[in-house]
Order: sequence, then C-alpha cells, then structure tokens
Amino acid sequence: MRAKAVFLDFYGTLVHEDDDILPSIYEQIRASAATPCAPGDIGQYWWRTLSGFFEASFGEKFKPQRELGLLSLVETLAHFESDCSAEQLIRRQFEHWMKPELYEDTLPFLSTFRDLPIYILSNIDTADIEAAAAFHGIKVTGIVTSEDVRAYKPRPELFLEGMKRCGLKPSEIVHIGDSYSSDVVGASKLGIQTIWLNRLHKRQPQGPEPDYVCDDLKAAERWLLRSKGNEAE
Repeated sequence: MRAKAVFLDFYGTLVHEDDDILPSIYEQIRASAATPCAPGDIGQYWWRTLSGFFEASFGEKFKPQRELGLLSLVETLAHFESDCSAEQLIRRQFEHWMKPELYEDTLPFLSTFRDLPIYILSNIDTADIEAAAAFHGIKVTGIVTSEDVRAYKPRPELFLEGMKRCGLKPSEIVHIGDSYSSDVVGASKLGIQTIWLNRLHKRQPQGPEPDYVCDDLKAAERWLLRSKGNEAE
C-alpha cells in the first residue's frame, strides 16, 4: 500500500550514533578498572544495563534518557571497580546527542518526501533532539520523543502518538529505523509497514520480517517511490 506518512527514527537513521565516542569511554574505564576486562566487555555490560532500564521506564516510572544513561554508567563503573567519574565520562556523549554528524542522504530524502507528513519518533530527550534538528536544519511535520509519551520503543506509545498526530491507519504509514528490536519489532506489532535501515550490515534477528531492508536512505527512497508508482497503476 502506498505510504501516506513516513515515521523516522533519528540516531543511526538520520544522524550518526555515538559509535566514535564510546570506544574511548570504554578504554578509560578499562584502564582504571580493578576488575580485569576488555573494552568490549564494558560496552556490552553498559548496554545490557541501559536496556534493562529502558524496559522498566514507562508511565509513572519513566526516567529521561540522560538520567538512565548516567545511572547505567554508574552501575557499570561499580561492576568493573573503576574510579572514573561517570559525570565526566558521559559528558561527551551528551554533547554528541545535541550535535551529531549528519548522514549525507538525510536532507535529500527529506526533500523528496516533503509533500508527505513526516514524523521523527525517537528514544531521546526532547531538548537533545530539538537541538540536533536545529543544528542541521532538519524540518519535519513533527517530532515525538520518549519524554512526550513517557515510554521507549519498542513499546507502542511512540508509534501510537505518531498515528494520533497524523490521523492515519497503521497500514498507511511506513516506519524507517536502524534498530531491528526497537523500530522493526515495535512498529510491526501495530501493523505499521517497516523499512529496516541496516547501515552497519547487521545480521537480522529472528522476528517479524521487515517490508524492506536497505543500507541507506537512497535505497529506501527508491523503494517508497516504486511503491507509490505501483499504487498509481
């Protein structure tokens, strides 16, 4: 079915994730840790801890991502017995969230579909994504954050709020995101069409099949335009 609206993830989809920043944080922790470990061990532990906080954070128990990031890093430092300052370590990540690097295919994609409602749905704090969008001149119909709905993807709240704002049925929307678990699984559960933007060529986990898989927004653009053309025939 032809898409009447496009939902987009932000970090890892329109702008770069913090992959260039995190290794240096892991290395600082490793160098100061009393518990022998490798940088990869630190990254995995921090992500598992943060993911658990995401799952538990919704409704009255909701906490913004900056708070969860700091809490999970504090727990990670304690686990590896590091005397690093969590506040100092995470500062570079917070700065990145406000001024991330833009993918070169982002603005052309947004320009191509400027006639469609486009909503960004992001597991991030509102102030950070507003700063990042303003920094790069990204203009869309609307932005929905985890803070707005007090929940994180793949829970349904972000998608439901997006549908409420655009007034469309799930089958009339395409959601594009780089996270299989958050974007593909979360949107698919509601019947929203999905494009898995697999920029890093990750192996697809078991679960719902995306409607399309690609490694850049140029390919996503071609698929959407082709679908639009087929609908018109």
